[in-house]
Amino acid sequence: MAKLNFGGVEETVITREEFPLEKALDVLKDETIAVIGYGVQGPGQSLNLRDNGFNVIVGQRAGATYEKAVADGWVPGETLFSIEEACQKASIIMCLLSDAAVMSVWPTIKNYLTPGKALYFSHGFAITWNDRTGVVPPADVDVIMVAPKGSGTSLRTMFLEGRGLNSSYAIYQDVTGKAMDRTLALGIGIGSGYMFETTFIREATSDLTGERGSLMGAIQGLLLAQYEVLRENGHTPSEAFNETVEELTQSLMPLFAKNGMDWMYANCSTTAQRGALDWMGPFHDAIKPVVQKLYDSVKSGNEAQISIDSNSKPDYRVGLEAELKALRESEMWQAGAVVRQLRPENN
Repeated sequence: MAKLNFGGVEETVITREEFPLEKALDVLKDETIAVIGYGVQGPGQSLNLRDNGFNVIVGQRAGATYEKAVADGWVPGETLFSIEEACQKASIIMCLLSDAAVMSVWPTIKNYLTPGKALYFSHGFAITWNDRTGVVPPADVDVIMVAPKGSGTSLRTMFLEGRGLNSSYAIYQDVTGKAMDRTLALGIGIGSGYMFETTFIREATSDLTGERGSLMGAIQGLLLAQYEVLRENGHTPSEAFNETVEELTQSLMPLFAKNGMDWMYANCSTTAQRGALDWMGPFHDAIKPVVQKLYDSVKSGNEAQISIDSNSKPDYRVGLEAELKALRESEMWQAGAVVRQLRPENN
């Protein structure tokens, strides 16, 4: 295990050098891994495991995602089965269904969790709030997690490029004494870059906070606020979008992703530099109370309950599509569609 220093805080991480693929394959050489669900994380994790040489099968109900699995080379009756049959065959059940789907399929999965098997998640939601989800594993199975810090698409893309997407890992139950080895082997198998330790509750609370905050919710709110102010003060859609979104995503994000925010500040104009340093404080002070309120709502289980209640509605998909349509057809993102077509790679 490698010791890394994060600004004075020491943390232990697992790298591929310390837990190479050869070791992972040896740890799981007698295991059959069933990936249940072929939606967001299922394709990336299962295909990476398959390409890395693990004994992996997929369990999926009939429908569009089943057909996607067939198109990806999973063979019905050989490596592609019903959820029930896949769970029966597996010694490790990787539950990669959506949070809502986990709740509905859980009684089926639980029937096949015989002693000594491992139950794997890539999100702590179902276990952390199991008083709400009903997902209470038997006491005689390992319960483990590897959570890639990105989408299943990114996991697969980076794997094919020879890179790795960082992941967190956690052990909830270790009844066999080999839960840690199983977890780390699976983390390497799915294509993780390095892995850092967490708990189910820490992963769930940080993940829900992140996606509602800087990763998705807050960023849309911030971008829209700036776009609206520019438009209300006479700036054109093209100018407002370029100054709000395009420059951020196409120019600046790659720079601070690669070198850090301090490097980006040091390599911009003195006018931008001074303004950024002066205004980051007021933005921080205004936003931090909102983030704290968000975190408290997540930690209390309120956000989980909102999600459960929303996803359980029979017309959920209809309402979701209407909300996404409104977002897509907003002026800011209509401007974005036009600007993207003008990028050099599209001409």
